[in-house]
Amino acid sequence: MAADPPPHRPSGPAQALRRLAARALGGVRAVPALHRPVHAIAERIARHPAGARLIRSVLEPHALDPAAYARWIARCDTLSEVDLSAARALAGRLEATGPLISVVIPVFDPDLVHLSAAIASVQRQIWPKWELCLADDASPGEATWGLLEAAAAGDSRIRIVRRAANGHISAATNSALNLAAGDFVAFMDQDDLIPPHALLEVAAELVRHPQADLVYTDEDKIDRRGRRVEPHFKTNWDPELMLSQNMASHLTVIRRSRVVEAGGLREGLEGAQDWDLVLRVARAAGPARIRHIPAVLYHWRQAGGGSFSERAMARCRAAAARAVNDHLAATGQAATARVLDDGPAWLEIARGLPGPSPKATVIVPTRDRADLLEACARGVLEGTDWPDLELLIVDNDSAEPATKALFERLAQDPRVRILPAPGPFNYSAINNAAVREAKGDLLVFLNNDVEVRGPGWLKALAAQALRPEVGAAGAMLRFPDGRVQHAGVALGIGAGRVAGALGVGAGPRDPGPSNRLRAARCVSAATAACLAVRREVFNAVGGFDAEHLPVAFNDIDLCLRIGDLGLQVIWTPEADLTHRESASRGSDLEGRNAARFAREAAWMRQRWGPVLDADPFYGLNLDLSGGDWRPADPPRRLRPWALPPETWEAMVSIPGEEGRS
Repeated sequence: MAADPPPHRPSGPAQALRRLAARALGGVRAVPALHRPVHAIAERIARHPAGARLIRSVLEPHALDPAAYARWIARCDTLSEVDLSAARALAGRLEATGPLISVVIPVFDPDLVHLSAAIASVQRQIWPKWELCLADDASPGEATWGLLEAAAAGDSRIRIVRRAANGHISAATNSALNLAAGDFVAFMDQDDLIPPHALLEVAAELVRHPQADLVYTDEDKIDRRGRRVEPHFKTNWDPELMLSQNMASHLTVIRRSRVVEAGGLREGLEGAQDWDLVLRVARAAGPARIRHIPAVLYHWRQAGGGSFSERAMARCRAAAARAVNDHLAATGQAATARVLDDGPAWLEIARGLPGPSPKATVIVPTRDRADLLEACARGVLEGTDWPDLELLIVDNDSAEPATKALFERLAQDPRVRILPAPGPFNYSAINNAAVREAKGDLLVFLNNDVEVRGPGWLKALAAQALRPEVGAAGAMLRFPDGRVQHAGVALGIGAGRVAGALGVGAGPRDPGPSNRLRAARCVSAATAACLAVRREVFNAVGGFDAEHLPVAFNDIDLCLRIGDLGLQVIWTPEADLTHRESASRGSDLEGRNAARFAREAAWMRQRWGPVLDADPFYGLNLDLSGGDWRPADPPRRLRPWALPPETWEAMVSIPGEEGRS
């Protein structure tokens, strides 16, 4: 997979200040003793709107420029009169069978203008089957309750309750839930907005997928100037990412019976009560009953310190860690969540090995380039913390004296074997043959141009790959200068529209959009330049495809077949290595390699075409010209009212649309 150059970054005083702050943050991250005091200073700065914007720009440098996002909204997320007419027609068609959705809002001492706008946004819904349930959490004075009384008097679909004492957001939400009669519950904050088609999109999804228990959507924010900013284009359900951040967040809609079974929101987890509820419902329902709608259907108002999560970030983070640690304990995972002091409300998940350490076999194909191989082997043998490993070096017709001498030196180590693999280079066949000779139950495929950066890389891969629900684990790979070369793979991008690396060119300390370069997450595939797979999984899928994919995309194909077994492929930044990509083999896109590459790309398109066009862990709202998470213009998803009429005649799911868990 060829690496793309890093994107151009704008310049100017604001960008210069952001870069200076980012460099300072990099220094702070290297000194743990500074984390807590600097975090306290940052919270003070964030109380001022300009300070909050600066901090977000440092922690989230990938956030889309407001002007660019406004242009994208105008082109791609503004409904025309034709859209609105078609949406109303669809709502009428689905009304008889579609769900009643109860929108619940806890209220406490709000900005009355913002609360009125939130209520009005629900009243403007195209979907007719809704009710709005609001619980006033003993707001001071009479203004808030008076506004709610007036709203309820003017609209019979609005239900209200006034709590006698303040109980905080979980208790207030539960009071609102007690009013709900709908089949599903949508959770909303008192000052946020939903667009007119939001509940129609949700209802249509539930009609098409009646087994769904939980639906979540993409979202963005509203700044102090009333502009929509910072879109969050999400992926399909990712149980690994959900541990380090609340990837569902807004808008989340849950079957009411599931909420009741879960006991509602847990008091004492304020600030992470929604994260906790989603984890508990997902655990009970299972991934097959969770749906993601790739559309921005929620606008989260950022009022410069007005929300509880902004005012009490430390408390929210502690609640999040408790919620996730409770989930890890309930699911029997050997992992612990801890708060990240230098990021937004994200957690770091420290995974231990799920059982005894098996023997690991590291397989390194090579042809000459003794300089590369020596550095690779030294890292494996001397720089890796693993109790029992062997190194299989698979020699594909090396001829240089320096390589032969290196083989002799390495063979003196009882952990090393040199396996001859003569003939034309066939990466798949070479590795399949090596697996047959391997003694380990954990297989690690490693390129000869990969260098170890720290001793814990193999433990980090094993902590993922040895989990029974995981089939393969890939690593963070960097260019020699520290920039990202591979942070997982996105399908449908790059040469041949097959697959390409994510995050290419990002800086050494860049967290990526929504922390994607710092959090372990599910991916559809990862490169076999450094890939860990249990032997039983490798054998179950039949190994690499040596017939059709001798050189390129064999790792992508392997991972997709692993996914078809119902197993996850995990990318983890905890395994962090250097990769001098194709330094020993050359580019796939030049000379004689180009024709062979074209054949392999064509085979992948023939075998996996529909899957390549809809990567569940990249998203239909994201651009396919590169793996940098830019929004697609236009998005590749059809709105429900633009689907063929026969979609709704059947009232059943479309085959292939369930996604890959």
